[in-house]
This record gives sequence, C-alpha cells and structure tokens, in this order.
Amino acid sequence: MIKTIALLALAGIAGVLLIAATRPNTFRVERSTSIQAPPERIHALINDMRQFNTWNPYAKKDPAMIGTYRGPASGPGAAFAFEGNKDVGKGSIQIVDAKPDRLTMMLDMIEPFEGHNTVEFSLVPQGSATSVTWAMHGPAPYLSRVIGLFLNMDSMIGRDFESGLAGLKALAERK
Repeated sequence: MIKTIALLALAGIAGVLLIAATRPNTFRVERSTSIQAPPERIHALINDMRQFNTWNPYAKKDPAMIGTYRGPASGPGAAFAFEGNKDVGKGSIQIVDAKPDRLTMMLDMIEPFEGHNTVEFSLVPQGSATSVTWAMHGPAPYLSRVIGLFLNMDSMIGRDFESGLAGLKALAERK
C-alpha cells in the first residue's frame, strides 16, 4: 500500500514537472484602460519616478518600504531602488526609453525571486481620451512555470496593474 502511494506521488510529481516543461519560456501580462486626459498629462505621471510612485500599486503595498531615487527625476536613467515586505520584494526599476506615446522600463527583482523584466506603457489618443496599456514581459524560468501551474500569475499581476491604472486614471482626470 505504501509502495503504491509512493509510486502515485512520484508519478504526480513527474507529471507536474513534464507539464511545466511544455509551458512557454516567456510571459506577458497586460491591462488597459481609457483615461479622459491628454497623453502628455498621463506621460508626465509615468515618466517621473516620484509621480509614478504616487499611483504605483506596489509602492502602496508597503508603507514602510525603503526606497531610493537615483539619476534624473524623469526620463531615461530615472530609477527607483526599493526594499519592502513580501508583497513588494527587493529590486529596482529604471526608465530606459521615453517617447510621447511609449515608455519602457526595466524591472530588476532580487527578492522574493530574481527576475529581469521589461515594463511598457503605451499611450494612444482616442478623441478626448487616451487608451493606456501597462504591460510587462520577460523570461519565464522553469521554476516560475512550475509555480504558474498552481498560481495564476496573469491574474495576480493583472489585478495590481488594474489597481495602478485606476490610480493613474483618478490622478490624471483630477488635474
């Protein structure tokens, strides 16, 4: 009986590992919203790291988070290093490209898991509104593919993006 249970457990583990091996080795999470504000107003709230952190949901997850700004206040080279609780982790984010319709950042996580991902914001005018898309993509190492079988990362990260976009919308529409 114990031998049968052990063999079934081993087969289950092997099955999970095989399924994870067939999953894509990259990921992408993206959410969009429409904001009743011109792109340049929204751009300023993303392109300046201090303004970014007024609506960034990750900055709000840990009020005791330790953060350090470096480089210019806005545009390429502007960066923010952070260390917070388990919901925030430890890492840094830096603007690497800033155009009127697209901003690109590099997110380098150290904890809880190492990761190096690209964050993009696109701003598309639509009459008096602007469609804003927040996306993140990068490599999906084997361990994250295994974890992804049990946790829906798109849903978890997507929920944070939705919260952040709601904060950005409220701020941009208020001005």
